Amino acid sequence: MAKKGYLVSAYRSIKDPDAVAAYAKLAGPALQAAGARFLARGVPQHTYEAGLKERMVVVEFPSVAAAVACHDGAAYQAALKVFNHAAERDFRIIEGLE
Repeated sequence: MAKKGYLVSAYRSIKDPDAVAAYAKLAGPALQAAGARFLARGVPQHTYEAGLKERMVVVEFPSVAAAVACHDGAAYQAALKVFNHAAERDFRIIEGLE
């Protein structure tokens, strides 16, 4: 059985909040259609070390392959076009421990 995949997005700054909101309207359904489950999203309650008090998103996928396929798929790529560098963020897909 494949280990779960996690998409982790840590925003560093947001230049265009309207574009980020428009992106979210497309990205959320694209992720959910690919089997994603949102575990956390929003502004951190506490930050430590080099943490920024900017938006964070943690999404669980059935596998890393499913997360990558979603990211590279047409629906999410359409959302990224709307995003159009509206924010600076650290965006990663990692494999879960189980």
